[in-house]
Amino acid sequence: MITWIKGELVSSWQSNNKFFILINCRGLGYEIQTLESVIVDIDTKKIFEKEIILWLKHIKKEDSDNLFGFINKDQRDFFIRILNIKGIGSQIGMSLLNKFTLNEINNAITNNDKKLISSVQGIGQKMTERLILELKSKVRNNKIEEEISEKNNLLSENREFNSIFEDINLTLESLNYSKKEIKNIYPKLTNHIKENKNLILEKDNISFEALLKVAMNYLDNRK
Repeated sequence: MITWIKGELVSSWQSNNKFFILINCRGLGYEIQTLESVIVDIDTKKIFEKEIILWLKHIKKEDSDNLFGFINKDQRDFFIRILNIKGIGSQIGMSLLNKFTLNEINNAITNNDKKLISSVQGIGQKMTERLILELKSKVRNNKIEEEISEKNNLLSENREFNSIFEDINLTLESLNYSKKEIKNIYPKLTNHIKENKNLILEKDNISFEALLKVAMNYLDNRK
């Protein structure tokens, strides 16, 4: 099964309401149906003869063998989910993703917005109701998982900050800075991390040395 491809973009074209690209991957040409947004991005950035990466869904039938490509995994995974709904084929799935962003679709499912879903050609009222019914729980579960993941990341980040702050506290005390002075700079260090985190990262971790230098600069400038 082909699930991901990285290769040189050779050509792109539109046929009726379908959009295609041709990718050269190690000497083989892969014809892939994709979204209009990918074609627009190609035309805007003029990325022919440059590398392109797509997440794929491979659909093989008795009379056809097709690849569908998406810029991000979330789009691809949503496409796979709606294909499992009775009566919804690949072209309806592509039409839905061509007309609306994934966030718009998920919001419509969550809010039971039948008007938005049924505005896509080929999706009638009954299919709209079935789609919302079958996907609502999946969309809700995905949001819960995202919220849990975000909370876990924040907790992990806070533990990392606290550990570094403790080390900075001990180091500054050994350099004869007063406890009051050290305590007063913590809010400034926190703000500095939020505003300049990309500047004080070291291999995806907060750099103790960089933050200590910032702390000492604050303290020395106060004197």
